[in-house]
Amino acid sequence: MSTWANLGLQDSASPLMEQLIFFHVHALLILVMITVLVGYLMVMLFFNSYVNRFLLHGQLIEMIWTILPAIILLFIAMPSLRLLYLLDEINEPSITLKSIGHQWYWSYEYSDFNDMEFDSYMIPTNELSNDGFRLLDVDNRIVLPMNSQIRILVTAADVIHSWTIPALGVKVDGTPGRLNQTNFFINRPGLFYGQCSEICGANHSFMPIVIESVPVNYFIKWISDKVNS
Repeated sequence: MSTWANLGLQDSASPLMEQLIFFHVHALLILVMITVLVGYLMVMLFFNSYVNRFLLHGQLIEMIWTILPAIILLFIAMPSLRLLYLLDEINEPSITLKSIGHQWYWSYEYSDFNDMEFDSYMIPTNELSNDGFRLLDVDNRIVLPMNSQIRILVTAADVIHSWTIPALGVKVDGTPGRLNQTNFFINRPGLFYGQCSEICGANHSFMPIVIESVPVNYFIKWISDKVNS
C-alpha cells in the first residue's frame, strides 16, 4: 500500500501492474528527453547573438520539428495500445468474483461456491485495532488464491462506483444496470488495499477494498469453512 514517503507507484503484485509500471517508465524517459532538449534550446537562444536579416524560412528545420514529434508519439502510442489490449484480455478464469457497489460499502459474491456472499464495511476509527489502517481496513476481506486467474464482475446498486486496487493494476467502474468485467492474476501473497475511485457522493472515498492473497490450499480451507458455516 502507499505510504507518506512513497512518491512513485506501488510495488506490483500482478503481471498487468508490471506492464503498467514499464509503460510509465518508458513514457517518463521520453518526457525527460524532450524536457532536456527543449530546455537546452531555450537556454542557447538566450545567449545566441547571431542575426540573419535575410532569413525568411527554413524548410529543413520545419520538416524536422514536424516529423520528429510524430515519430515520438508513435513510440508512446504503440506500447499504449498493446497495454490496452492486454488489460482487456479475458483468459480462462479459475474463480469468478462478483462485486456490487452500495453507498457506502461493497457486497461480494463467490458464485462458483454455492453463491456464497457477504458485505464488506469500513471499520470505524474508534473500533480499529492497533495494527489496522484508518479508512482502509474492512470487517470482511476478500480472500483470493495466488497464482490463479481471477475474473471479477462489477456493478452497482445505486450510483456509479469504481472498484480499484492499485497494486494489481485493476480499475473497473460499477454502473447500475450494467455488468463490467476484467481479470487479474495475483503473483504473491499479502494484503492489497484499494478504494472506490469514483465521485459518487459525500464520503465517496471511504469505501475501502481489502484483498487477502493466500496460497490455494489456504483458500480451499477458508472457502470450505465459509460454505459449511
